[in-house]
Amino acid sequence: MTMRKPPSPRAWICLSIGWLLGMDLLGESQHGCVGQEPTAPEVATLEVRPEDRNLRLHQIQVIGTHNSYHLAPAPKIMSLIGLTGKSVSEAIDYSHANLETQFGKYGIRQIELDIYADPEGGLYSQPVGKRLAQQTEPDPRMAFDFDTLMKRPGTKIIHAPGFDFATHVPTLSMALEQTVAWSKSHPGHLPVLILLEIKESATGPAGVKPLKYDRSMLDALDAEIRGCVESRMLVTPDSVRGECKTLRESIETRGWPTLENLCGKILFALDNTDSLKDRYLEDHDVLKDRVMFVSVGAEHPAAAWMKINDPIRDFERIQQCVQKGFLVRTRADSDTQQARKNDPTQREKAFASGAQFISTDYPVPDSRWSGYSVQWPDRAVYRRNPITTR
Repeated sequence: MTMRKPPSPRAWICLSIGWLLGMDLLGESQHGCVGQEPTAPEVATLEVRPEDRNLRLHQIQVIGTHNSYHLAPAPKIMSLIGLTGKSVSEAIDYSHANLETQFGKYGIRQIELDIYADPEGGLYSQPVGKRLAQQTEPDPRMAFDFDTLMKRPGTKIIHAPGFDFATHVPTLSMALEQTVAWSKSHPGHLPVLILLEIKESATGPAGVKPLKYDRSMLDALDAEIRGCVESRMLVTPDSVRGECKTLRESIETRGWPTLENLCGKILFALDNTDSLKDRYLEDHDVLKDRVMFVSVGAEHPAAAWMKINDPIRDFERIQQCVQKGFLVRTRADSDTQQARKNDPTQREKAFASGAQFISTDYPVPDSRWSGYSVQWPDRAVYRRNPITTR
């Protein structure tokens, strides 16, 4: 059993001062629209510095991971992928640590999961790449029975059904269970953002056709999330909007909830920006009763969070969104190129852009390529946002 670390002397001092002065450490914001601020855990458990506890979520930056479940294809399968082109195999030649290690050791506070509908089970249980490579032995990196779990009904997590299917967490329920378990054992953690990218097509030869998400399937996805994450742990569009008419109005008048009130919480965002996003918004233009935030333009009534992946091309756009109080997720690297070249250019632009969630495939270096990684000094979990805390 993991033993919880005792509170630091600084945390005890902060708690004692609050008790002596009769401070209301759980109070809600008293300006702007009235919102449903989540209840904060004890000050002694917060990983937020005492002087930062009243900062709002848009006033900090954290590190996230891209395709957070991903394991590079096994060598035999990677060799088959390489036949289609060197750039294809290079782009997926990265592996992440398991979710618990990412959250605990690396301080990751944003993850991304690619999901496929599989209501009957078994749709993705026989990858064509596994058969062609004659891979009969279990992959030792996957600490579960892949065949059995993939045959069960439920949302699946893989990068591509045919060849790039190695994963730490084959089902959405497993990923959420692991995240919730870690969260409950670290109740003072900064909020974790989970991006879900719904896959409705397959990359490369797959031998299977992914299912399309209709309205009922999107509703079922929301229900699946609520079934895995207790309501007291969820930060939803409704809780942020409060009594405002739109999310955008809430963000523009009072901003996001404070870090103190968000610690120990989990929020979800839909990574898709295509027609699937429109389906999710149908009859929910301000995301009423929905679980996930969506990436929309700054003038949309559901505007709160945006996905803007290129901090070089869209540097000024990111800064403009951040200055308005919106959350932005961007990427420090892609397709392993920055790590292979040890090129920090995109990473540094991402840092300077003010994007609150900076996603990477390299929270630690890959010694095969270079010393490239994306982390704050002293592996801090967060830093003050250079745009919103000037």
